Amino acid sequence: MKRDEDVFIIGEDIALQGGVFGVTQGLLQEFGSNRVRNTPISENGFVGLAVGAATAGMRPIVELMYMDFTYVAMDQILNQAAKIHFMFGGQANVPLVIRGQQGIGRGNAGQHSQSVEAFFMHIPGIKVAIPSSPADAAGLMRTAIRDNNPVMFIEHKALYASKGEVPDDPEFSIPFGKANVLKEGSDVTLVATQFSVPKALSAVSRLEKEGVSVELIDPRTLVPFDEETIVASVKKTGRLVIVHEAHKSCGIGAEIAARIAENALYYLDAPIKRLGAKACTLPFNIELEKAVVPQENDIYNAIKEII
Repeated sequence: MKRDEDVFIIGEDIALQGGVFGVTQGLLQEFGSNRVRNTPISENGFVGLAVGAATAGMRPIVELMYMDFTYVAMDQILNQAAKIHFMFGGQANVPLVIRGQQGIGRGNAGQHSQSVEAFFMHIPGIKVAIPSSPADAAGLMRTAIRDNNPVMFIEHKALYASKGEVPDDPEFSIPFGKANVLKEGSDVTLVATQFSVPKALSAVSRLEKEGVSVELIDPRTLVPFDEETIVASVKKTGRLVIVHEAHKSCGIGAEIAARIAENALYYLDAPIKRLGAKACTLPFNIELEKAVVPQENDIYNAIKEII
């Protein structure tokens, strides 16, 4: 916002309160009420406002309290923001960032804990970022704001408590479409996203002590998607496990598995394993929540089975 006066942010309770998770605290005092604005409880309305502002040359950031609430604004996101550049023959851009959090970890129950990334990976015209660390959040956010396309910037509520070093450089950014190889290995490729990443790191650490070498990859962005890094890894290891928090059926793991089947099938020494949430509405009870969504032990056991 210091760099570009066309950047502004809108959303529910983002001004004085800093949003439901305090992400925007201090921005009102620094940039004023013209650029940091509360909205009514109408996602369809204020996402539509941001689409219009973006086509007029501004760079809006929309905060949604919960990514579950994208469902209220699907026409604005999927039918308007995603298609305007194409349908106007390239004469209009939509440099819009829609950000917010998703996932389990706080017992927020069925309408406030869903993982929605696959919906937006399906529609051409939208980029999708899913950071899993503070540095990735900072670097990918700068890239998202500077992009001339609409970006779904999907954070995770449980990762707001995570800590890590972030480069102290206002120009620090991470390019879209470049996966992060968190650990190199030779026996199994493990692809994990968001809050599944710290669980995967713990499982990988346990497996290392047993002599199992796991290559852990975080895609960081789903659109564009770094297929090349994962294919190269599978060609090396011969095995693939994919874990995410979203429901297993039609989740991003299905798309990743399909791409590996198309491009590296004959390198596989075992069937691909996918881990995702069970076909169940996400529970309010924390222990039941853990039972529905893959945990560290589930990742550990899946890798043991595949080898």
